Amino acid sequence: MTTENFQFTLKKTDGGARLGEVSMPRGVIRTPAFMPVGTVGTVKAMYLDQVRETGADIILGNTYHLMLRPTAERVARLGGLHKLIRWEHPILTDSGGFQVMSLSGLRKLDEQGVTFKSHVDGSLHHMSPERSIEIQGLLGSDIQMQLDECVALPAEPKEIERAMEMSLRWAERCRVAFGEQPGKAMFGIVQGGDIPALRVRSAEELTKLDLKGYAVGGLAVGEPQEVMLNMLKETLPVLPLEKPRYLMGVGTPDDILKSVARGIDMFDCVMPTRSGRHGLAFTRRGKVNIRNARHAEDMRPLDELSNCPASRDYSRAYLHHLVRSNEALGGMLLSWHNLAYYQELMQGIRKAIDEGRFADFMVETMEEWARGDLEPV
Repeated sequence: MTTENFQFTLKKTDGGARLGEVSMPRGVIRTPAFMPVGTVGTVKAMYLDQVRETGADIILGNTYHLMLRPTAERVARLGGLHKLIRWEHPILTDSGGFQVMSLSGLRKLDEQGVTFKSHVDGSLHHMSPERSIEIQGLLGSDIQMQLDECVALPAEPKEIERAMEMSLRWAERCRVAFGEQPGKAMFGIVQGGDIPALRVRSAEELTKLDLKGYAVGGLAVGEPQEVMLNMLKETLPVLPLEKPRYLMGVGTPDDILKSVARGIDMFDCVMPTRSGRHGLAFTRRGKVNIRNARHAEDMRPLDELSNCPASRDYSRAYLHHLVRSNEALGGMLLSWHNLAYYQELMQGIRKAIDEGRFADFMVETMEEWARGDLEPV
């Protein structure tokens, strides 16, 4: 049931795994949730109607890219991002911090924010915490993220601490700039790299701001999975139980399963669509590189049990031909399949938590991945 206000309901727990629901005016987000990434207002190679049909309750847009083109002001004049892209459901916007920090030689950072050159045309821009929130407001997103500084790992401890402290100060400024917006939410972002004490401090200080939700950022940026999971182990017990927890930019199906087990509620990643455009499919029987010669005469679908037409109705032989021929349809079908698989995985996770059998579901899912796809199911 939708509400006029932002509301998170924790319905059940199973070990560390959490079953919940975010209710907002534009719809309900079933958690654990995977958010397809629509960086510039499009989930690449997909119609948004298709994205919805896979089971997505929410998509993600990016402040950095949308502020450059078509510009936040133009989007606002056109009625907001939901209207422009024909998506009536919740949208979360990333603050742009990660993208700006990736521009190494093209940016200058100080307490007031970051000045950077556009990767599109070289034009100069300044993004302060207040401007980031302003842009997200112009876009009309339902969940807005604080501006933070994301440090690529590995990094020196002093640099990680400096960025974490800066991000905390920016979080307070973003909270003030966001103010009270009924039906919408602003999330803080826990930083601290791979240093447990810094992660704990960041989480403690952000909790004092009493935000609507909390993200864990700065992971899946080059560190081993074991480090990411350890940072979650240290961080999540500090965050309030009654608020949603979002792990930014993660990840593989394996990452998602293991992070759900530790208490994460929301995920986003470009991996399903990016991998699809490069010929890689995620399936119940593990990863399938459709470029491999063994698929050239294989008339099996990727998954005959799937409800997704791309997974069920097209042969591997045809998909192999499309991808090897560099036909756009190959990337479209594999992206569709991958997004459907991710949503089927999330549905299975939610059902398992509801039934109190998440640990068994996790083992069974990983065993099926390990078996591979060489033989018919």
